[in-house]
Order: sequence, then structure tokens, then C-alpha cells
Amino acid sequence: MKKVVLIGYMGSGKSVISAMLAQKTNIEFVELDECIEKKCGMSVATIFDTKGELYFRKLERELFLEFLQNDPRDLIISTGGGTPCYYDNHELLQAEGVVSIYLKASLDTLTIRLDKEKQSRPFLAHLDTEGLHEFIAKHLFDRSFYYNQATFKVSVDAKSVEEIVEEIAALLV
Repeated sequence: MKKVVLIGYMGSGKSVISAMLAQKTNIEFVELDECIEKKCGMSVATIFDTKGELYFRKLERELFLEFLQNDPRDLIISTGGGTPCYYDNHELLQAEGVVSIYLKASLDTLTIRLDKEKQSRPFLAHLDTEGLHEFIAKHLFDRSFYYNQATFKVSVDAKSVEEIVEEIAALLV
């Protein structure tokens, strides 16, 4: 059994790349945040607002472990941006049968992408462009240790989704 785990900051392309990679490789993919929403019957933002981040992270951990250790299928797992940063999830990225890929986007790329999506991302909606830039910079600094535990790092700057998927597919051979 093989598990391909895509990690990276929000806006790095994990969802889109996972879907296209799944088509190319004929490996099923799951989106961890969507699975959490389905299990709870509410959005991630609502879970954070009503139950708190600790509740969310605990549920995220349970589902992540379930997919990695107990699900017999080959899977591509698209994680949330914070998934590798809590509990010992970053150590799971190096487990046998797991290939983890850090979709690395520059601060400028992330700021441009997320500035366009602010209204659909409740944690960012209140930030102006400068505030967004600082917010992302702090998160990237805090999370870089965890993201860099990935088996492979793939830069997504100035590349098409197709180019990124081809690069990842070549790493999986």
C-alpha cells in the first residue's frame, strides 16, 4: 500500500494538484478537510468557531492516522495547511509506505493567490494585502520545520498545474 501525502501552505495548490495527480496515476484521492467536514456536518470554519481548534486538530489527527495506517487502499491525501504541524503528524510523513510532497510556494506567490481568495477563507477575510503578507510570512516561518520533513519538495512558483503534476508523477515512479 502506498500513501502519497501532499502538504503545504494554504493556496499552494494541494487540492487542485491532488485531483489531477489522482487522474494521472489512477490512485484515489481524499481531501482531509472535506472528510472532517463530512464527519462533523459543518465547515472547517464553523468547527473552529463552535468547537475550537483543539477539537478540530484532534479529529484531523484521527482521520489522518486512519488513512495512513488503517486504510488498505493506495491513496493520495491532500492535507490542510496545518496538518503536519500538530501532534507528531510530521513524523508520519516519513513512515514506511508514505511518500510526502511539500508543495513549496514563495511568500509572494501565496500572497497573490490568497489575496484573490480572501473572502472564501474566513481566517484571512479581515486582512489587507500588507497584513496578509505578514500573516503568511509568520506562518511560513513557524511551519517551515514541519513542511521540510517531507520526502520531496516541489516548487510551485511559475509552473502550471500540469507541470507540477508531471514533476510529482516522475518522483513516484
